[in-house]
Amino acid sequence: MPFDTVSRTHVGLKRPINEDNFLVRAEAGLFAVADGMGGHDAGEVASARIVAALEELEAVSPDGVVAALEGVNKDLRELAAGTGKHTIGSTVVGYLFDGAGGVTCFWAGDSRAYLHRDGQLLQVSRDHSLVQELVDAGMIDPERAEGHPNGNVITRAVGAADQLRVDRVEGDARPGDLFLLASDGVTRVVPDDELVKDLAGDRPLGEIADGLVWKVLGRGAPDNLTLVLVRVL
Repeated sequence: MPFDTVSRTHVGLKRPINEDNFLVRAEAGLFAVADGMGGHDAGEVASARIVAALEELEAVSPDGVVAALEGVNKDLRELAAGTGKHTIGSTVVGYLFDGAGGVTCFWAGDSRAYLHRDGQLLQVSRDHSLVQELVDAGMIDPERAEGHPNGNVITRAVGAADQLRVDRVEGDARPGDLFLLASDGVTRVVPDDELVKDLAGDRPLGEIADGLVWKVLGRGAPDNLTLVLVRVL
């Protein structure tokens, strides 16, 4: 399956270091974004280990991806225990294309996966976050979720618990589809009603990606920001 793909990452305007990492393995149809957990120790180490494990993965399959992430989870738990740190963790979100028109989205945390198709934007992943749980329980309206004071509290991540649960959904990939992976440094600043317009049209992916980065920076970029765009040709 042929792709056009671009990626961008930026430290933002408030953070001292970039704890985000990303993976582009177009030859294997594997793409991912990992966002080291801010406020904890060594978030950049956690996200880097996720990307390294997926980069080194030989048997690239949905089960192989999950097994690799489980291995990283175990390593991070041991690293945190050995160094006296409470948690060394990172979110992860990714797409795996099978080459025959199928695609699997996998994730743990609140980094997001989107699909832009026929002028419509679909959020493929579902946030593992306290705010999403409140929405699911009917305790707050979805409109109040944006800008919620606990919006940065995630309920699942690689390295956050002894047992890692990775969610997966399967779908199809069609020529012209545009897939987006993004850390919350992008999605917290650019709402979906703007994102659907930013991804529209057949402009070069580099132009779309740069436009998103500059928009986030223009709004203060309070967090690291990372995105990967994949267009099916």
